[in-house]
Amino acid sequence: MNEFQLYMKEMSQPMRDELTNAGFKELTTPEDVEAFMTNIEGTSLVVVNSVCGCAAGLARPAVLTALKEGIKPDHLVTVFAGQDREATDKMREYFVDIEPSSPSIAILSGNQVAHFIPREEIEGNELEAIKENVIKGFQTI
Repeated sequence: MNEFQLYMKEMSQPMRDELTNAGFKELTTPEDVEAFMTNIEGTSLVVVNSVCGCAAGLARPAVLTALKEGIKPDHLVTVFAGQDREATDKMREYFVDIEPSSPSIAILSGNQVAHFIPREEIEGNELEAIKENVIKGFQTI
């Protein structure tokens, strides 16, 4: 790893920890993603994490609040856009016909996207509205 990569890893660690401390499993390699997506059953909440302000102030808090308020996915996983690029690219292969977006939130039934919340529905929105969008996504599957 070069100095820039080490710096970015250090700077992004609290952003990673915010999700992993809440029970999310980090998928950091394409192999991690493939193993997860190949054997997945039930429902999953996938957060495409990011260092941007809308991830810090909106996406992560909205997801964590939705979890506290009662959504119960079978699996919680995250990939980190811009940091674990290959893993993120691999996860996005499963988001069929969905443009890459970070941060973003995907709700899966099996390995199929049942509900997707792109950056455009996160940035500039209220935390409450994003949380409700996450909850609504689980109510549709």
